[in-house]
Amino acid sequence: MSPDNAPNAHTHAETQLHRHLAHFNAARLKFGSPSPHWQDELAREHECRLIEGRYLEALRTTVQVAASASAGNADHFTSWFASLARTGPGQHHPLFDWLAQEATLPQMRWFLTQEAAGEAGFEDLLACAQVKLPPQPKLECARNFWDEMGHGKRSAMHGQMLEHMVRELDLHPAIDTTVWESLALANTMVGLATTRRYAYHAIGALGVIELTAPGRVKQVAAGMRRLGLSGRARAYFDLHAALDVSHSRAWIREVIRPLVEADPSCGQFIAEGALMRLVCGERCFARYTAELQQAEEVAA
Repeated sequence: MSPDNAPNAHTHAETQLHRHLAHFNAARLKFGSPSPHWQDELAREHECRLIEGRYLEALRTTVQVAASASAGNADHFTSWFASLARTGPGQHHPLFDWLAQEATLPQMRWFLTQEAAGEAGFEDLLACAQVKLPPQPKLECARNFWDEMGHGKRSAMHGQMLEHMVRELDLHPAIDTTVWESLALANTMVGLATTRRYAYHAIGALGVIELTAPGRVKQVAAGMRRLGLSGRARAYFDLHAALDVSHSRAWIREVIRPLVEADPSCGQFIAEGALMRLVCGERCFARYTAELQQAEEVAA
């Protein structure tokens, strides 16, 4: 199904924007080598970073009022942050009960393809975000990163697990066949993590992933198990259903609380980042639901 033709698709301009940024991010983050055209490449990068900045600032404006509810001392802030698992945008979305209990294999494969295409790489985002953090938060980022790296075992690296699933299920994630909401989620995460003025936002966005992911991935894993998919295909989701619970507690205790205690004003930016990530997720869930419902209606 073409996302541009879906009845609830957003404007063509939004689709083009996020495909453009996704291609830009893929190019600028890959390993490269010196080019005689580096000045032209830098000029193009500047144009794209301006586009990215305008998008991120527009998204910020949609969450700033809600983020202001986090204002207060570190106890209040951490309590507010933890509450996002219950009351944040997109939480307890019915899509995930449906995936666990009713989705067919083609529907699950479509969902997983969209998710794989929108995966920005948590370990790389974390590596970018931890630059120049104070010692206590940096140490927790290092522990989290080591978990992402499978404690030095290649087959246990979380990114490798995701790639194993993609290969085993013969999925073909690609920017130009992915709904713009999934691309926007990845573009948001990359933009926050790689831009130092959004350093606190990145901390909030990464932390809220750890906070809210376990319930969703547990349901995805349940649906994959119901459909008879192998443990190897499910490994990425089975792991995160348990591990992210401990990651979330440590992130709040070792990263967020010390930052807010040292500078209460940063809480607004951490809160904005968390809500930006959740809003992007909520938009994805709504779009996925609409696409899958339309496919069911066509099949009927």
